[in-house]
Amino acid sequence: MKVIAINTSPRPDGNTAMLLGKVLEPIASEGIETEIFQLGGKLIAGCKACYTCFRAKDRRCIQTDDPVNDCILKMAEADGIILGSPTYFADISPELKALIDRAGLVAMANGAIFRRKVGAAVIAVRRGGEIHAFDTINHFFLISQMIVPGSCYWNFGIGRDKGEVANDAEGLKTMRILGENMAWLLKKIQ
Repeated sequence: MKVIAINTSPRPDGNTAMLLGKVLEPIASEGIETEIFQLGGKLIAGCKACYTCFRAKDRRCIQTDDPVNDCILKMAEADGIILGSPTYFADISPELKALIDRAGLVAMANGAIFRRKVGAAVIAVRRGGEIHAFDTINHFFLISQMIVPGSCYWNFGIGRDKGEVANDAEGLKTMRILGENMAWLLKKIQ
């Protein structure tokens, strides 16, 4: 089994990455392979609505000059997908929005390739807007027919400056329990 965590923050070692790491710790301790893929900070184009993916049916987006096809491949091969984002004006990062739009369409065009995978959203937030960002990711998971585990609270950690989420005890606990629940669910549905 494998879980891919995609960090869409431009800070590869910032608060979002820290939270993703906390979720992956209990998953890895259960013997499940984990990987963090750094997508944030790269120039990612949005969906062109060309629908070539529906004609080609090759699990790829026609756009090849960014890492989205690499992400789609990793997501298709994984049993669990964690999408992590900072909160930008009460929503997800632009890199994640582009990934959701393109990967979502490619998945639909190829027989719902994310169906029944386990998906979890992880949000870093300074002050507010995290619930809308959390909902955006979960809407993608649900329309993709994925299974979404819960935690003891909504999956976000509070912190603005790099490393500040380490002071959010409740957020870190939420991430740990999310990881435990995700590992349990993956083993149950294997």
